[in-house]
Amino acid sequence: MLRVGLTGGIGAGKSEVARRLAGHGAVVIDADRVAREVVAPGTDGLARVVAEFGPQVLAPDGSLDRAALASVVFGDDERRRRLEAIVHPRVRARTAELVAAAPPDAIVVNDVPLLVEAGLAATYHLVVVVEATEATRIARLVGSRGMTEEQARARIAAQASDEVRRAAADVLLTNDGPLADLYARVDRLWRDRLVPFEENVRLRRSARPPEGVRIVPYDPAWPAQYQRLAARLRHAAGGVAQRIDHIGSTAVPDLAARDIIDIQLVVPDLAAADALAEPLAEAGFPPVEGEWHDSPRPPYPDPAAWRKRLHGGADPDRIVNLHVRPAHGPAWRVALLLRDFWRADPAARDEYAALKRRLRDEGLTATGYAERKEPWFDAVWPRARRWAEQTGWAP
Repeated sequence: MLRVGLTGGIGAGKSEVARRLAGHGAVVIDADRVAREVVAPGTDGLARVVAEFGPQVLAPDGSLDRAALASVVFGDDERRRRLEAIVHPRVRARTAELVAAAPPDAIVVNDVPLLVEAGLAATYHLVVVVEATEATRIARLVGSRGMTEEQARARIAAQASDEVRRAAADVLLTNDGPLADLYARVDRLWRDRLVPFEENVRLRRSARPPEGVRIVPYDPAWPAQYQRLAARLRHAAGGVAQRIDHIGSTAVPDLAARDIIDIQLVVPDLAAADALAEPLAEAGFPPVEGEWHDSPRPPYPDPAAWRKRLHGGADPDRIVNLHVRPAHGPAWRVALLLRDFWRADPAARDEYAALKRRLRDEGLTATGYAERKEPWFDAVWPRARRWAEQTGWAP
């Protein structure tokens, strides 16, 4: 099962995306609809709301008068928090029931207007954000919802900014043009990313890069992509994770690299790493079969000290190598030292970039490429250690 979070500012067109995904077969769970269900007549949710805010929030037919309730809580943070304490747990519980009832191979899309504001992004495999300019959104709210321009601006201002939503977005769908253009982008998203992503998660299979070695210029988007992945890992690993770091070439500004995000997860020991195998796989980071270890380097010559567990990413659009390393081993410190050395020494960084390009031009396989880099690592390692000693570096 693939869990997708769908959000966007009011008037951006999120509902159109949800409808299109539902037409493809997605199980869409509308958070607003669920929120209405849990305070419907006869529910304990409605009884709690009335007990908290008084009978004036009821309509003549006994249903919740949402406008009256809004007038009671609008602008009053304490009352809003009391309302959320009633509604949000019930919405979460009902949502969990609906997810559990979905087929094992479902693509479940949670349509959540305040997904970013509620801090829910890390609970999904993928977050899709729908965006439109403020002028477009105001025109839609005035034209289709009967708001005044002032009301529309107030509603937009009360939500997260576009910048905050973009930071949470794995997929950003702009919706200022014809609806047909939006539908075409949604169709491609479904076909090329969501369907294979779901299959990879269900089959516990990693997405891997194309054959051969492709080196690309440094992408300023890599750090933000890492941050979103790290948040999911932190959510999946819980307190077992001692630290999570962005390592490897994509963690070094201005260094050309293969478009692969390398992440290091440090845990107490390999037993803890093995216990995390299934939670990480469920979160979209399945294990890569085999016995994995890093290349020993002095003064740590014992190969057993370099054992780790390797995971990949199930998202076909974001290749990931996740190195799960025990805290008692040296490898996690070495990875951070080399990263920070490259960040601090432009000459060493450029030397490494030149090596990458030479090896790429030899037409090596990915395995051959990795093996051919090892002698250079052996040569640069003493320089990195001297730099660490001279600067007092610590991880």
